[in-house]
Amino acid sequence: MKNTHFKTWFFYGLMLILFCIFTYILFQKADSLTTLGLVGKKIVQTTQHLTVGSFKLFEQSLLSNISEPAAMFLLQIISILIVSRIFGFLFAKIGQPTVIGEILAGIVLGPSLLGYFYPEAFHFLFAAKSLGNLYILSQVGLILFMFTIGMDLNLGELKEKMGKIYVISHASIVIPYFFGMLLAYFVYSEFAAAQTGFLSFALFIGISMSITAFPVLARIVQEKGLSRTHLGTVAIASAAINDVTAWCVLAAVIAIAKTGSFISSLYTIGFSILYVVVMLFVVRPFLKRVGEIYHNSEVLNKSIVAFLLLTLILSAFTTQVIGIHALFGAFLAGVVMPPLPNFRKMIIEKIEDVSVTLLLPLFFVFTGLRTEIGLLNTPYLWTICGIFILVAVTGKFVGGAFTAKILGESWRDSLSIGVLMNTRGLMELIVLNIGYEMGILPPSIFVMLVIMALVTTFMTTPALSIINRLFPEKDIEKEYIIQQAQGIFKALIASGNPENGKALLNVAKTVLDGTKNSLAVTVLHITQGTDTNPIYGEQYSVESFKGVKDEASSLNIPIETEYKVTDNIELGIVKSVNYNNFDFLLVGAGVSLSGIPFFKESTIFGNVKWLNKIINRVSKEQAFFYPGTLIKDKTRYFVEHSNCSVGIFVNRGFTAINTTLVMLHGETDEFLLRYARRLLKNNSEVTIQILDMSKVADTYKKIKKSIDDLKEKFPNSIKYIKQSRFNSGLLSKYSFMLISYQAWNILSISEKRELSNIPSTLIINKKESRFHTGARNKIVENIVVDVDAENF
Repeated sequence: MKNTHFKTWFFYGLMLILFCIFTYILFQKADSLTTLGLVGKKIVQTTQHLTVGSFKLFEQSLLSNISEPAAMFLLQIISILIVSRIFGFLFAKIGQPTVIGEILAGIVLGPSLLGYFYPEAFHFLFAAKSLGNLYILSQVGLILFMFTIGMDLNLGELKEKMGKIYVISHASIVIPYFFGMLLAYFVYSEFAAAQTGFLSFALFIGISMSITAFPVLARIVQEKGLSRTHLGTVAIASAAINDVTAWCVLAAVIAIAKTGSFISSLYTIGFSILYVVVMLFVVRPFLKRVGEIYHNSEVLNKSIVAFLLLTLILSAFTTQVIGIHALFGAFLAGVVMPPLPNFRKMIIEKIEDVSVTLLLPLFFVFTGLRTEIGLLNTPYLWTICGIFILVAVTGKFVGGAFTAKILGESWRDSLSIGVLMNTRGLMELIVLNIGYEMGILPPSIFVMLVIMALVTTFMTTPALSIINRLFPEKDIEKEYIIQQAQGIFKALIASGNPENGKALLNVAKTVLDGTKNSLAVTVLHITQGTDTNPIYGEQYSVESFKGVKDEASSLNIPIETEYKVTDNIELGIVKSVNYNNFDFLLVGAGVSLSGIPFFKESTIFGNVKWLNKIINRVSKEQAFFYPGTLIKDKTRYFVEHSNCSVGIFVNRGFTAINTTLVMLHGETDEFLLRYARRLLKNNSEVTIQILDMSKVADTYKKIKKSIDDLKEKFPNSIKYIKQSRFNSGLLSKYSFMLISYQAWNILSISEKRELSNIPSTLIINKKESRFHTGARNKIVENIVVDVDAENF
C-alpha cells in the first residue's frame, strides 16, 4: 500500500518536472520565429510598461474588463439582487409583503434616487446602451412568473365557488373599471391627448384600477392566518376569479388598443377566443394525461420538464403573434397544466426560485428606471396623483366591500374583502408596463399609477389591523374566563419539525394533563417565508402533522392542528397564543440544544488522540453553549410576550419520562411541584427526586407543605435532597429534568460546564393570567359581563 502511494506521487512529480523542462526548451526555440514587426511591438509595449507603470496598466485593464457588456450585465444583476433583498427583508420585518420592498428597491436604483443624487454612478451602472439585455431577461422572468401564477389557480375549485363569490369578484372589477374610465375622461386632454387616443387611454386606466394582485393577497391571507376561515376562502377565491377575468379583459384591451377601434379588434379577439378554446379543450386534457403518468419526482425527468417549458414558450409566442401579449399566453399555459397538486408543486419548485428570486427583481428595477418621481414636480401634479389613489381605493371598496355586505357578509368581513381586493402589487406593475411600452400611458401618468400601486398594497396590512380593532371577532377575556370555569387547560405546541413534535406531544401528555382540568392540545406548525407558494399550503399542512397525529392517536390525545405561513415565526406563535387564550406554550429549544453536536466523534487527526479528544469535547459542549444563546435571545421573546406560562423543551435523546429531577433554586420555584404531581399522577412508574439548591436557609420551611403533600400521596416515588453545590454526575441518573426559566438563566452562567450533561429538560417560565380575579369571578357567576383587559 505504501509502495503504491509512493509510486503515484513520484510519477506526478516527474511529469511536472518534464513538462517545465520541455516547455522552457520550446519557447527558447520559438524566439527565433518572432518577426521584426512583433519585436517592434514588443519594444513599444515594454516602453509603455516602463512609462505608465505596472499597477496603472492593471487598473486600466480592470476598468476595461468591467466595461465589457457581460461584466456590466453581471454587475447590474448583483446590484439589483443585493438592494432588492435588503429592502424585501426590511419590509418583511415591519409586516409588509416583500414585493413592496423589491418595487421600492427598483425606484431607489432608478433616476428618482440613485440617478438624482449620484448621476455618474447611475449612468455607469445603467447606461442606456446596456439596458437591452436587462429588459429581455426581465421579460423572461415575467413569462415564467405568469406561468406559475396560472398554476396557482385551480379551475375546478373556482367552478365550485361560483355564485356569491363570482358576483363579489366581478363587482370589484366592473365598478373600479368604470371609475377609472371616468377619471380618464377628466385627465385625458391635459396628459394624454397628444400621445394616444381616448379609447385606448380610458381602457388602460380602467384596467389599472380594477387589477387585484392574487399572489400578494394570498400571501397576506396566509400571514394573517386566515387561509382556512370563511373570510380567507372568499377573498382568495374572489381574487383568483378576478385574476382570470382581468387577464381576459386585458387581452381584449390590448387588441383594441393595437388596432385602434373595437370593430378592427374583433379579428384579434376572435383568434384569441379560438386559442383559449384549443388550450382548454385540446391541450389541457392531453397534459392531464401526461401529469397522471409523470406524477412524482422519480419519473419527472428533464425531457418532460423541457416539454412543459416548450409548451409555455409556444403559448407565449402564439399570443404575442396574435396581438394580446406573451404574458397572457404564459398565464394560460399555467392554467392548463395538469390539475394535480403534487405535479404542479414539482414544476413550480423547478421554476419559481429562479423566476421570483433572480429574474423578477430585474423587472422591478426596469420599472424603477421608467419611474421618474421628479416628473411630479408641482403640488398640482401630486394632487392629481392623490386623486388617482382615492379613485382606486374607492372603486375597490365600493365594488368589493359594499357588494359583499349587500350579499349578506358581516361588516367585518365585507370591509376586509374590500381591503384585500385593493391589493395591487406586482400584477399592477405588469399592466402599467404594457401600457407604457405601447405608448398609451404618458410618463407622468405612469409614475402616478406606480405610486398608486405601492400605496394601495402598503395600506392593506395596517387597514386589516384597524378593521380587526373596530370589529373584534370575539371577546378574548370573556372566552378565557369561561374556558377556566369549564375546567379546560389549553396547551399550544409549536413544532418546528415533525420528529420533535412527537416528543413535545409526549411531554404535554405526561406533564400538563391535570387532575381537574381536561387537557386540550393544539399543534402549530409554521413555514417561514410568505414567499412560499400558496399551492403548497394544504400539502405542507398534511405533511407537517402526519407524524404528530399518529403519535396523538397512540397516546389517546385529541388534538387540533393549525398551519401558518409567516416571515416572523416568533411573532406568529405569540399571536396564536394570546389571541386563542392558551394556558401553556410548549416549544422546542432548537437542534443544537437537543444534544446533536456539530461533529460526530472525530478521528480527522488520525492517531493524534489528544487532539481528537479536544475536538470532540468542543463539539459536545457546543450542544449547550450555542443553545444558551438561543434561550436568552430567541426564546426570550416567547417568555416576554406570551400571556401564559411557557415551557422550553430541551430534547436530549428523549424516549420516555421515568426518573425525573425537579430542581428548586428558590421558593419561587414551588410551582414546579404542581407539575411533579401531574407527572406522578399520569405515570405510576415515574420516580422524582427534588433537588433543593436554594441559598436561603428557610426555603424548605416555606415549601415543606407542598413536599409533604407529595410524599403523603406518592410515598414511594418522592425523594428530597438539599444540596448547595451542583453535581454534574447526578444528572446522568435521570431521563428528565424540570427547572424554572429563572433558575436556568442563573445556572447557565455559573454552572455551564455541569449543565452540558443535562438529560432531556423542560424549562418552565410561570406566568399568571393577564385577566384580574375580580372580573373572572363576576363572569363565572353571570357568564356574560363586560370586563376590562390589560393591553398586551
